[in-house]
Amino acid sequence: MESRVPADPISVEPVVVEVLPHDPLAFTQGLVLADGVFYESTGLYGESTVRIVDPATGRVIRSRSLGQEFFGEGLELVGDRLIQLTWKEGTAFVWDAETLAPLGTFSYTGEGWGLCAQEDRLVMSDGSSRLTFRDLTTFVPVGGVEVLRSGEPVERINELECVEDLVYANVWQTEEIVIIDSGTGRVVGQIDASSLLDHLGSTDGIDVLNGIAYDPEDRSFYLTGKLWPAIFQVRLTP
Repeated sequence: MESRVPADPISVEPVVVEVLPHDPLAFTQGLVLADGVFYESTGLYGESTVRIVDPATGRVIRSRSLGQEFFGEGLELVGDRLIQLTWKEGTAFVWDAETLAPLGTFSYTGEGWGLCAQEDRLVMSDGSSRLTFRDLTTFVPVGGVEVLRSGEPVERINELECVEDLVYANVWQTEEIVIIDSGTGRVVGQIDASSLLDHLGSTDGIDVLNGIAYDPEDRSFYLTGKLWPAIFQVRLTP
């Protein structure tokens, strides 16, 4: 029987709708839009925070430090709780989404990179080509899938945003976002977001793209990066 060649992913372009201010000192690791605010995780040892941000002004409404020994990573809102990963510390912090009061922690093995939530599970990345599914309540692993593009593994999967059955994933050290069918792990689309750099004016001092949030009300996305002075509201056009 003739083997079937996996279909190539479609290419999608981000069209800028609005440019919003963003703290240029924020080493963004995770971004969530809900209830009219951004929830953001920032990284670096000694500088990691979880914060609530006003989208219109970029003002930090509330912030909490993780402490010197933790490097903040991916972030997701689950009900009235925020779950925040750490890079190599094997600890996920749980915060009250309104007050940022600490509610507890989860432990896990391996590295923590990106996190997003589907209806019945969490999806987590660890910098490899694999996505791990976790229980929404207990954080226990409940499965996983390898991310493949045209049959080849996609390494360095980082920041995640879940939109129904699709996972939008930044590929670390690039301005590329891959669109993953979470049921199969197959990359069905790819986004070249490098054009956003042209809107920054200067790229001095900035780091890579790393921040994806989705607004289901108007089906737009919000993209930013580590130490970027702006967050871009974009629409995706095939």
